[in-house]
Amino acid sequence: MSSLVRRPPLVFPPAARHTATVIFVHGLGDTGYGWAPAVENWRMRSRLDEVKFILPHAPQIPITANMGYRMPGWYDIVTLDGGVDSIRRSEDEAGILVSQKYMHSLIQSEIDSGIPADRIVLGGFSQGGAISMFSGLTAPFKLAGIVALSSYLLLSLKFAQMVPHPEFNKDTPIFMGHGDQDQVVHFQLGKRSHEMLKELGYNATLKVYPGMGHSSCPEEMDDVEAFIRSRLPALGEKAQDRGKPEL
Repeated sequence: MSSLVRRPPLVFPPAARHTATVIFVHGLGDTGYGWAPAVENWRMRSRLDEVKFILPHAPQIPITANMGYRMPGWYDIVTLDGGVDSIRRSEDEAGILVSQKYMHSLIQSEIDSGIPADRIVLGGFSQGGAISMFSGLTAPFKLAGIVALSSYLLLSLKFAQMVPHPEFNKDTPIFMGHGDQDQVVHFQLGKRSHEMLKELGYNATLKVYPGMGHSSCPEEMDDVEAFIRSRLPALGEKAQDRGKPEL
């Protein structure tokens, strides 16, 4: 893992004065470009003009469930048979912790540039949602919110022992979205993760999308936008220049 080659993230500068940042993390086998259309759609509505979007790209790593072939991934997956417990078996803790460190570094870079942690939302889809939720809840700074779509709680058997003390994100709102027909990250795994978070005292909300598989839908994207807007309200003083994506 120490020799990982990382591409710089895809960055969408804010259309106005930069007061907040969203880091959105793609799933297994994808890249940051896979979620660029969603960001473009949100930006077209001019409701998130002060938000900078960062879409990181996962490094190419061998994936056991893919016969060991390399593909973009945040950590190794042993099996994708859809079973509720199968994904949690033989979790790639070393890979998870490497990606956790990288997510924390992206957040720290924004903090260093002048954006307070409580004006940063971390989120993602599938594997990206799982690493976002894990990284967010174990971060040494308080975030504005966490988004986890079609995902689950990583290292759940030891999660309670991995959070910092005192915890910074015990009360941070977590938006979880999941389709009830998901056969990749089974809906029951997402539901169980939500229940576990609630039992541990976290501020997690699960929205279920009937008939949706391992994907997203316009309703879910609207819900994510509404969540981001609620957590990162505009502060005003718009800048003059509207930015374009930095590749």
